[in-house]
Amino acid sequence: MTTTASVYIVDDDPSVREAVGSLVRSAGWNVQMFASAQEFLATPRKKVPSCLVLDVQLPGLSGLDLQQELARADEKIAIIFLTGHGDIPMSVRAMKAGAHEFLTKPLVDGDLLGAIEQAIARHANRRWPSERGGSRDGFDGIIGTSAPLRAMLGEVEAVAPTDSTVLILGETGTGKELIARAIHKRSRRASEPFVDMNCAAVPPALVASELFGHERGAFTGAVQRRLGRFEQAQRGTIFLDEVGELPAETQISLLRVLQERQFERVGGNRSIPADVRVIAATNRDLKDAIAAGTFRSDLFYRLNVFPIAVPPLRERKDDIPLLVEHFIARHAGRDGPAIRGISEKTSSLLRSYSWPGNIRELQNVVERALIVSEGELLSIDERWLSQETPTFEPARQPASNALTAQEKVLVERALADTNGRVAGPSGAAAKLGIKSSTLESKIKTLNIDKRRFKPVYRL
Repeated sequence: MTTTASVYIVDDDPSVREAVGSLVRSAGWNVQMFASAQEFLATPRKKVPSCLVLDVQLPGLSGLDLQQELARADEKIAIIFLTGHGDIPMSVRAMKAGAHEFLTKPLVDGDLLGAIEQAIARHANRRWPSERGGSRDGFDGIIGTSAPLRAMLGEVEAVAPTDSTVLILGETGTGKELIARAIHKRSRRASEPFVDMNCAAVPPALVASELFGHERGAFTGAVQRRLGRFEQAQRGTIFLDEVGELPAETQISLLRVLQERQFERVGGNRSIPADVRVIAATNRDLKDAIAAGTFRSDLFYRLNVFPIAVPPLRERKDDIPLLVEHFIARHAGRDGPAIRGISEKTSSLLRSYSWPGNIRELQNVVERALIVSEGELLSIDERWLSQETPTFEPARQPASNALTAQEKVLVERALADTNGRVAGPSGAAAKLGIKSSTLESKIKTLNIDKRRFKPVYRL
């Protein structure tokens, strides 16, 4: 779960400013609003905001000008640009300059909240290195000194300077995106964009458009040309998370990009060069998926040029004290009294538990303990720890009707408790302890209508 973060909004339209501000506040984040870039620059800031939602067309100093001013001042803020024009050259310029996302008005609340959630995580990863022991090894965002982790980081160091395609394998919650970012930061493409996409979070019919973009009129609703993730990532790196969920037709298109280094926008007939490094990740066994006929073997071999297996937390338990120390420091002073140490019983429980949810589960447990601990020692309740045996997910198999019904009840209950909100600290994903992108995929798979809990809100 993300810590309480500050989101700044700069837009000269009062109605947009208030609507976005209300949406962000309802998700549980702090908000500060400005009518112009000059007002933003003139306002003293005690700390750098976690995310800046910035209109492109502003009177006087434009949004792009403000981005340049912040870069010159070395203020590393994750910026989400808003525009009513869908200007592709402008969006390319913004993404190359380090923007996190470029959204076209009118906005959909889920798109904006998802982008803000990712931007806040990106900002947090930038701040962590000086706060934890993992930075002693020089890997931003990766904590630990255990032998399995050091061996894996050695592979990262070896492949990062090359342009080889990388396939990151690991269970849910092991930090595969952090590994992808570490590879990018150590590559010759480090100064260029890092663009990520969760393949399971996008409806199958829209995956090709999301990856490769589309031309105006390519399909119903395509009212303007749209830039895809590959174009946004030009000269940089694209990270395809949950690549095993790609639809069959998109697998063919991705194979072409890897083979020929070019692609076409949906509805277009012009080949566009793809100077992009591809890093993919999955928590599934792709060889089982190949056997089941749901994943192409030729695509697997193209992706599997340099596989990196991320060790699960149960295989690197020596790193647990460092991780706990980091999470305590991260949440210090926010969720309860100052914690000075860990009780002996808690230390024993943390080491003996198998951690099926890996680092993400450990983070949730530590944060819960910080809330309920009354003294200076961190204590956890043994009942918080499930006894499930973690497994590497096989290729997708049809679930039983009973299991599917039970899962649907849990998801719908969480949506009801959060008024249909998926993302954000107070959303259903946080309540269930999973990524918002994973929950969106579940909602689609289980055929749940979120509008029953709260109507889709459009700005």
